Amino acid sequence: MHTINFPEGKLEGKISLPTSKSISNRLLIIRALSGSDFPIEGLSECDDTRLLQQGLKSASDVIDVGHAATSMRFLTAYFAATGQSKTITGSENLKNRPIGDLIDALNQLGADVSYHEKTIKTSGKPLSGNTIEINGSVSSQFISAMLLIAPTLPDGLIIKIKDKPVSEPYIKMTLQLMKQAGVSATCKGNVITVARQDYSSEGMCVERDYSAASCWYQMAVLASDVELLLEGLTEKSSLQGDAIISQMARTFGVKTEFTPEGAILTKNKNLCLTLGLDFMDTPDLVQAMTVACCLNNTRFRFAGVQNLRVKETDRIAALLLELLKLGYFIEETKTGVIEWQCERIKPQSKISISTYNDHRMAMAFAPAAMLFPGLQIENPEVVSKSYPNFWNDLKSVGVEIR
Repeated sequence: MHTINFPEGKLEGKISLPTSKSISNRLLIIRALSGSDFPIEGLSECDDTRLLQQGLKSASDVIDVGHAATSMRFLTAYFAATGQSKTITGSENLKNRPIGDLIDALNQLGADVSYHEKTIKTSGKPLSGNTIEINGSVSSQFISAMLLIAPTLPDGLIIKIKDKPVSEPYIKMTLQLMKQAGVSATCKGNVITVARQDYSSEGMCVERDYSAASCWYQMAVLASDVELLLEGLTEKSSLQGDAIISQMARTFGVKTEFTPEGAILTKNKNLCLTLGLDFMDTPDLVQAMTVACCLNNTRFRFAGVQNLRVKETDRIAALLLELLKLGYFIEETKTGVIEWQCERIKPQSKISISTYNDHRMAMAFAPAAMLFPGLQIENPEVVSKSYPNFWNDLKSVGVEIR
């Protein structure tokens, strides 16, 4: 349990953001499939990336990926494509994450992947064929997993995507990283075609993480005066869809100046009273933006959030429950839409935020201590999934954590 108190006055300091786990994990699979141990500069040190590295290197027949859904999905496709017989398991929380559409796609190629009692088994059976249909409405990671193995298959792969894909920028990220590694793809409508090709063995570099930056933008929204450097954060050519957080925060008077050192955040007058956004492409920003709007007294309507039900936890339910502790009554007015019309109730006298084994719940609610001094965050170590140094970074800007 962490009890949090923010200092009065300006939010200022230098923050060395973690690198992107999304980019890191894709590059690890590309490197493993390339057959070369090429260097990856700035590889993430978070739990998800560490577990994926261990899974790729392990000689064991059983791979435990903990809470790491990306590792589960990418390794399932990787082991199937490389003819390895493995059993993939993880935490009880992970076992409730979707995987069926990916298994169906692999089995369309003759993979013989099974899913029994929430444990995945790959048979080592060679893949054949070059065309699959896959549902895009549950997780973009299914499509990314298939794309990453596509150039190594004997006849390449044609992916026909059913339904509009969620988190589409992550699919584009995968394609761009494949391109940087020497593999081309053709996209036409809902069909992606990848011919048989070899990944190059040149070194790659990982960007700083915009998803991690979102909690600092959230704090900037809530602060009255800001002078904050997010070291290494770049604007041009970012592969991350969550880079849009700088534009979202601008609505609240947060200015971002990109310099050779990184992004400098400052604050103008905050006049945002109503906000409407669609998060279909950027679901990882929903928690930070929802909490920021409530604490800023900004009514909102956020669409495209249905995918949050199948993340680390049911993030919609978790948001509604935890914000109610702060006195904010949020409604899911229809599937995939949450709204707040500035309806308030009395907040709890002592607030303890449950994190539901979800790193983004901890990071999104920690800034609430700016308005609710002494707010407590349960199970604070969950941040290690993506941002291991989060609490130390808060301390570096004067936040008291005990």
